[in-house]
Amino acid sequence: MAVYHCVLFDLDGTLLDFGAAEHGALLETLEHFGLPATEQTEQTYRAINDGLWAALERGEIRQEKLVVRRFEKLQEELGGTQDPVQMNAYYLAQLAQRADVYPEVENTLRELAEVATLVVVSNGVEHVQLGRLERAGILPYFDGVFVSGKVGASKPSRKIFDAALHSLGIENRKKVLMVGDSLRADVSGGAAAGLDTCWCNFKDAPMPEKEKPTYTITNLEQLFEIVMEKEELANVGNPDKRHLV
Repeated sequence: MAVYHCVLFDLDGTLLDFGAAEHGALLETLEHFGLPATEQTEQTYRAINDGLWAALERGEIRQEKLVVRRFEKLQEELGGTQDPVQMNAYYLAQLAQRADVYPEVENTLRELAEVATLVVVSNGVEHVQLGRLERAGILPYFDGVFVSGKVGASKPSRKIFDAALHSLGIENRKKVLMVGDSLRADVSGGAAAGLDTCWCNFKDAPMPEKEKPTYTITNLEQLFEIVMEKEELANVGNPDKRHLV
């Protein structure tokens, strides 16, 4: 049996390159609504958006308000008069079409799916995240997808973790690992829900002083040695042998 029977994955910044997807979707949105599709506009939007998502994690704003408010604030900065509701709808439609997958993702999921239950736990809009998972071709590897917009709770709230584990009938949290790139949403959130955590430090950031992950990795394939037993590790990359389960 694997060391961890269930692995919860964050999506953006962990499996999918959200920066690339956001860049393309935002430029298309700005051009469509006749706004300046410049680097400065993009930086302004990202500062607004990042600030609002941080507020969401602190419980200061609801997600349905956030997704419209970011375009309201952008209009205020640019002096625009476009409908922020329409802008958000268009942006989300463009975002759902983009699935920029990190290179090692499919191999990692293929190997881990033979020894553990794999689940997505993501902050975001459900139809957008599902669309991106489908386009990326990795949706079949997961036994469940839990998105904050559908669940009604956002990471780091333990409610979204509880909802996922309850739905899957998983009771032993010592055998569950949360994997993600956000120290607050994934590491602190997972730990508060009684889970071991793995920080995806893909950008070689300094080790945090407060949030202490159980593990830290710089490449997703390092999860093999964390999740698998020795016998299972011996079968990694061997197409003729299945892992022991």
